[in-house]
Amino acid sequence: MPVFRKLKEIIINKQGVSVVTTARLHMGFFDLNGDLGRRFGSIGVSLNQPATELYAWHASTFTAEGPGAARAVRMARKLAESLRLEGGMHIRLVNTIPEHSGLGSGTQMALAVGLALNRLHDLGLIIRDVAMLTERGARSGIGLGTFASGGVIIDGGRGAQTVVPPVIARAEFPEDWRIILIFDHTQTGVHGEAEIAAFRNLPQFPADAAAILCRHVLMQALPALAEHDLPAFGAAIRELQVRTGDHFAPAQGGRYASPRVAEVLAWLEAEGVACFGQSSWGPTGFAILPDENEAERVMARLQALFSRHGALEFLLCEGRNEGGVVSDLPETVAVV
Repeated sequence: MPVFRKLKEIIINKQGVSVVTTARLHMGFFDLNGDLGRRFGSIGVSLNQPATELYAWHASTFTAEGPGAARAVRMARKLAESLRLEGGMHIRLVNTIPEHSGLGSGTQMALAVGLALNRLHDLGLIIRDVAMLTERGARSGIGLGTFASGGVIIDGGRGAQTVVPPVIARAEFPEDWRIILIFDHTQTGVHGEAEIAAFRNLPQFPADAAAILCRHVLMQALPALAEHDLPAFGAAIRELQVRTGDHFAPAQGGRYASPRVAEVLAWLEAEGVACFGQSSWGPTGFAILPDENEAERVMARLQALFSRHGALEFLLCEGRNEGGVVSDLPETVAVV
């Protein structure tokens, strides 16, 4: 009842909108050198969870409730100012992707808020427009691509005239494969000004190493996805993880940001798991298993072996081969 009364006081329009979008893995950059005129370029995959789910209505001011409310209001106000919109929007956040965990929470929140505002005002914006207005996609287009279509996304990095990194390839994530996420709740990944400083201060990435990684993506990862060859796909991802992880080590404290997650990943490697690593700046780690039975077996072992680390949490999820969903809500009686 208190929430209902609050909504009655602020809703001034009958129509509402719902947005649901999910987390993504960022598995690594393949050209941090950039001497061909484009820098970065990355590969990632859409997950079926965790998710950011919100409902939004026209309102007289910008307000929000639920996890991440303050962040959502900041993004909505920034968009409204840039677009010179009048009035506001009330946002009810049901779920949000954990912040600064390497799963793309900021981009998905920005797109969800921006596309809700777009739907309510019938602005005709597309994902790229919202990304530009909210300053998302500075180095990677993975989160934009997963919102658009899900699946495994490869973006082409940034050139001199790039607005947001273009999606240059998409593949279906095999339905049988399963993903285990490894959370360390004591840490956050490098972000904000620290992330900007890291890219500015790290030494130049070797051109020959970038060439090798591009080959692994084009001639190993993508064909392996088409043929559902997890060992080959894992070999490509491991090469990206090792070379980029070691390059970022001075900024994040090692190949992996979290020593606890690193311990889990070392165990997975010893057990012969084909595909594992850290998503973006972490601290979240991941492992990809060939089917649900094997994933549940490995999950049980992880929980038994690493339960002493109270900060660690494991989540079994799937790839998602569809994008975010924006839809209208049933009409609500308006009260000014």
